[in-house]
Amino acid sequence: MASNANASIVSFGEMLIDFVPDVSGVSLAESAAFIKAPGGAPANVACAITKLGGSSAFIGKFGDDEFGHMLVDILKKNQVNTDGVCFDPHARTALAFVTLKKNGEREFMFYRNPSADMLLKESELNMDLIKKSKIFHYGSISLIAEPCRSAHLAAMKAAKSAGIILSYDPNVRLPLWPSPEAARDGIMSIWKEADFIKVSDDEVAFLTQGDSDKEESVMSLWHDGLKLMVVTDGEKGCRYFTKSFKGKVNGFYVKTVDTTGAGDSFVGSLLCSLAKDPSIVGDEAKLKEALKFANACGAICTTKKGAIPALPTASAARDLIAGSK
Repeated sequence: MASNANASIVSFGEMLIDFVPDVSGVSLAESAAFIKAPGGAPANVACAITKLGGSSAFIGKFGDDEFGHMLVDILKKNQVNTDGVCFDPHARTALAFVTLKKNGEREFMFYRNPSADMLLKESELNMDLIKKSKIFHYGSISLIAEPCRSAHLAAMKAAKSAGIILSYDPNVRLPLWPSPEAARDGIMSIWKEADFIKVSDDEVAFLTQGDSDKEESVMSLWHDGLKLMVVTDGEKGCRYFTKSFKGKVNGFYVKTVDTTGAGDSFVGSLLCSLAKDPSIVGDEAKLKEALKFANACGAICTTKKGAIPALPTASAARDLIAGSK
C-alpha cells in the first residue's frame, strides 16, 4: 500500500514481541527455548484487516532498537500503513513472555518499564491519518500510563469530532494494571465514547462481576450511544446486541493449537465488513453473515501458533464456512 494512501481503518496502541515457549504446556522456568512472535492486539487487528484485503494503518511508538524496527518491517510486509509510527531513542520496545498451557490458553509476563509504546505523546499523533479514516480502533492498554493515555484520549476526540466510527476492544491484561479495580475503572472510563464494542465472555464477567451467560450482565454494559456490541464466547461463537435486535451466531469447531490473536482476527474481519458497509448494524441478516465470517476467521487463527502468522485470508474463511455446512 502506498505510504500516502488513506487507510479505511486506523488501529491505535501497542505492538510488542511475544516470546513463546517452543513447547506447549511448560512454565516459563521449564521452557528451554522461546520463539519470538510479533504481538499486541491493535497491531494484530491492523494485520488481520490487510490479510483479508482491507486497508489499515497502525499508530504507535516503538523503541529505536532492533526489535522496534523488526516490528515496523512486519507491519510494512503486511501492507499496513506506517505513517503514524514513531520511534523513541531512549526507551525499549515492549516484550512479553507468554506461557502456553496444554489447552492453548495463555499467561503473560510483561517487560514494560516504561516501554516506548507508553511514551507516545499527543504531539506525535498523525491526526491527518485518523481524520481521513472510516473507523478508529483501540484497546485499553494505552490508557494505563501517561503520556500515552492523553494521546489516546486526544486521538479518540479527533476521530469522534470528524464523525469516524469508534471501535473498542478492551483486551483486559490484568498484570499490566496496578490492580483489578484500576483496570475496571480505566477500561470503563472511555466506555461510553465507543460506537462498537467487542468483549469476550471472560471480560464481561470481569467488568460486571456477574455471570457472562446472563443477558442482564451483558446488558449492564450497553450504553445508548452504541450501534453494536458483540460478546465473543470462544469456540461457541458470539452474541450480538444492537438498538433493535439481538441474537447469537454459532462458532466453528477446529483443532485449537494456540488462541493468541483469535479475538483480533475476529475484530479485524468484522471491522472490514463494517468499513465496507456501515449499514450492517441495522440489517440483522447482513450482520449475521459478517459475524459468521468473523467467527471463521477467529477459529482459523487458533489452528496455528502465534497471532500474525496465523491470521487467515478471506478464501480460507470461506472454505471453512463452506466445509461446515
